[in-house]
Amino acid sequence: MADSTLYERLGGAFAIAAVVDHFSDAIISNPIVGQSSENSALREWHTDNLARLPGLKFDEVAAELARTLDYFHVPDQEKEEVLGAFAAHKGEVTEGYVAA
Repeated sequence: MADSTLYERLGGAFAIAAVVDHFSDAIISNPIVGQSSENSALREWHTDNLARLPGLKFDEVAAELARTLDYFHVPDQEKEEVLGAFAAHKGEVTEGYVAA
């Protein structure tokens, strides 16, 4: 199984879709970054302006992703690969993407 891709080890499209569905619902209900956040910009993002994604507190989003992976009992190796890939783009999300 060492030759399998992360996509295959995670269970393919339907398993990944289930994780994404759970994750997106968890983000919306998360008290720090969700619809009821004390941060008015985050509340607005969840209701009026999805372009405000860079305003999310990225570490809390990553923690919510980790909890979602745990919910689905994703093995540690795959969990670390997913979180590593997610973290690799932290700068693009929190600092904004600059087109070359």
